[in-house]
Amino acid sequence: MSETREHGVVPAPLLPAPAAAPVPPPAGAADREADSAAEVAAARPEPRRATVWPGSPQPLGARFHTGPDGRAGTNFALWAAGAESVELCLFDADGTETRAPLTELTHEMWHGFLPGVLPGQRYGYRVDGRWDPWTGARWNPAKLLLDPYARAVDGDFRLVPEVYGHVRDWPEPEVADTVRDNRDSAPYVPKGVVVDDDDDWEDDHRPKTPWSDSVIYELHVRGFTRTHPDIPPELRGTYAGLAHPAAIAHLTRLGVTAVELLPVHHFAHEEHLERKGLRNYWGYNSIGYFAPHAAYSASGTRGEQVGEFKRMVRALHAAGIEVILDVVYNHTAEGGEGGPTLSLRGIDNRGYYRLQQDARRYADYTGCGNTLSVVQPHVLRLITDSLRYWVTEMGVDGFRFDLAAALARSMHDVDMLSPFLAVIAQDPVLRRVKLIAEPWDVGSGGYQVGAFPPLWTEWNDRFRDTVRDYWRGAAGDVRDLAYRLSGSSDLYDWGGRRPYASVNFVTAHDGFTLRDLVSYERKHNAANGEDGRDGTDNNRSWNCGAEGPTDDPAVAALRRRQIHNLLSTLLLSTGVPMLVAGDEMGRTQGGNNNAYCQDNATSWVDWSLAGDPAWSALTDLAARLIGLRRAHPVLRRGGFFSGLAHAPEGLRDLAWFGPRGEEMTDEDWFAPGCTLGMFLSGQEIPQRDARGEPVLDDSFLLVAHAGPRPAAFALPGAPWATAYELLVDTALEDQAAAPDLPPVAGGGVVRVPERSVRLYRACGGGAIG
Repeated sequence: MSETREHGVVPAPLLPAPAAAPVPPPAGAADREADSAAEVAAARPEPRRATVWPGSPQPLGARFHTGPDGRAGTNFALWAAGAESVELCLFDADGTETRAPLTELTHEMWHGFLPGVLPGQRYGYRVDGRWDPWTGARWNPAKLLLDPYARAVDGDFRLVPEVYGHVRDWPEPEVADTVRDNRDSAPYVPKGVVVDDDDDWEDDHRPKTPWSDSVIYELHVRGFTRTHPDIPPELRGTYAGLAHPAAIAHLTRLGVTAVELLPVHHFAHEEHLERKGLRNYWGYNSIGYFAPHAAYSASGTRGEQVGEFKRMVRALHAAGIEVILDVVYNHTAEGGEGGPTLSLRGIDNRGYYRLQQDARRYADYTGCGNTLSVVQPHVLRLITDSLRYWVTEMGVDGFRFDLAAALARSMHDVDMLSPFLAVIAQDPVLRRVKLIAEPWDVGSGGYQVGAFPPLWTEWNDRFRDTVRDYWRGAAGDVRDLAYRLSGSSDLYDWGGRRPYASVNFVTAHDGFTLRDLVSYERKHNAANGEDGRDGTDNNRSWNCGAEGPTDDPAVAALRRRQIHNLLSTLLLSTGVPMLVAGDEMGRTQGGNNNAYCQDNATSWVDWSLAGDPAWSALTDLAARLIGLRRAHPVLRRGGFFSGLAHAPEGLRDLAWFGPRGEEMTDEDWFAPGCTLGMFLSGQEIPQRDARGEPVLDDSFLLVAHAGPRPAAFALPGAPWATAYELLVDTALEDQAAAPDLPPVAGGGVVRVPERSVRLYRACGGGAIG
């Protein structure tokens, strides 16, 4: 049997790519195409057929409702502009397939109503059209496609050769992606599920936490509860597990106001990981923008995951905690031209993806093989429909957009007037929720920190890098640290933006944990199976004298102090702080700084640390600092500092001091140094309460000292304060065990321990001329 017949393939019309020499079809391709098609058709059982009523082109997706004669059924609608035909495929429990041709075409949407199709029904699409990869046309009706609007997904993707639209092992690999594979993919791919959306959310109460009051906690639905001893085993690692009182108790004890969930859109695992026995753990490989990832459901995958997700949101809201989703609309799990055909590629490849001038190739601004063409109206509609769905029907409170710069590109360049940003700005639902940009992508000009327009907040990697460098002794001076502590006005003080435009973070899911940041100087990613090629080498970390685990008590104590320093700097800085789940308990990944494929104890939160005396003080410190932020508006200001007094008799709202207790001069700023005092006046907050009264607070002095030896620091005297009360000292292992010291008089000199942070409350104070 020939190579072609073994695979059941159809070679493409091998037309020349633009500006390329013609590539002839393989010898005898026409004969083998006919043989292949005949053999495949003979081997495939004839599917059953269903009668379809015309239905409606709106809304897209599968929507269960009462039909025109009072009969319950489901309306199906799919955008597929260039297709020649569309078949809806229904699957019984045993996998038996029934096909229903959708013959109605309205405004590029194929649609039909099927009476008697009820919630729980599994389905997919087969879309036919030209096979001509040289022009970007990759239709292949042998491939069962997931509905982009499916509300639930049942089953897993098995990345066997049958799920690829082309023949992967064609003897001429340079043109393999142009040779069509006619084998049926239906047995190897998941199906969409019809869901009954009947929830009105009347019993839900959104916290609606102001940005300036927010503290974000980034977590993974599976990893956060996978080892929690107080959560029933059958609920661990699920939406129900996160909704469990034991999980919520930890969040409320910390005092965080929002959880930012790593991707929960249904995603697929990459084949190269499966070959290694690994899985995509983080989930940045989306394929279903409306469906909660089925593997995180404890209750079932035939639509039950939708209700379970909603109950999780309700439980978090009841505890005063908002839900923010990390969303991946910049690319899909289908990858580049060598990737599988799972959904959008087979529906309308040219309509959904950005293609190069050689339309056989994909434009890749994401590093993941493809980029969604957000300039296309139907792609923009897919994204905004998905976002509105998660807000209005799933109850979420905001979104963090992965590689948001890729979404902001117009034809090629990042454009802050792009269709995506313009639509979001005017949408009556989306403009009211929390919007966080990861303000970069991998393309030219993709780094856009500080450039997103008002309404948006941004992950501020400048904060991350500055704080890491300062505490590892690599900063040189304190200029950049002052900007980061005070809200990064150099990046965000324009266009009416506020300090909360900066989402401050020291660690994130991507990179070292807080404990690993002070324990490793090199990545240790051998378990990923990529020979150390993955993960950044620019960690800006310091191992405190030993690489990895150590029995040296001095190194261990220094590491704990450095963690306290990093955490205190984060939570006492102006802006919106973001913690990573487990960092407050000393979680380690063993030095792996790219654990995206480690669905195991490497990535899961280790709840045994919660009872470890060596780390309990860290958890207490995190809760104490968050409590101070919540109690004191001067620590979470809604406006930038001016450096001026707001009344003739007042103090400046912000003042900077050196070790001598004198305000910093221009010479001081440019001199080498590692010690900085920041005075925050609680009497000079440019905010008013709901009744229009001035917001008044205590005043505070933050002293940061990153030097390797203790330093003398003169506390500013009158008119700043008459005395200072010590509230936080990271040199102490346990803040709760701190001695009850009397206040120190203004002008007095204190000994600040090496590598430590101190927070003082100012007592008294007056005017400054």
